[in-house]
Amino acid sequence: MAYDIGSAILALAASIAIAGGLIGTGMAQSGIGAAGMGIIAEKQEKFGQVLFFFVIPETLWIIGFVLGIILLLHIL
Repeated sequence: MAYDIGSAILALAASIAIAGGLIGTGMAQSGIGAAGMGIIAEKQEKFGQVLFFFVIPETLWIIGFVLGIILLLHIL
């Protein structure tokens, strides 16, 4: 089975998109997690607000994953 260079470039672009989203999420969660735990330790009633800020960076990996799937399936 022969593959062309275009398929290889699309696979590489998809992997970079997914990896970039995952790395960005990890970097954002590390800072937010440390600060959020400090806030919760002092004021437990702020848990809902801190949880909201924990969830926001999760959209980065979802966007990277969707972009990778779009690239791999040649949707656009």
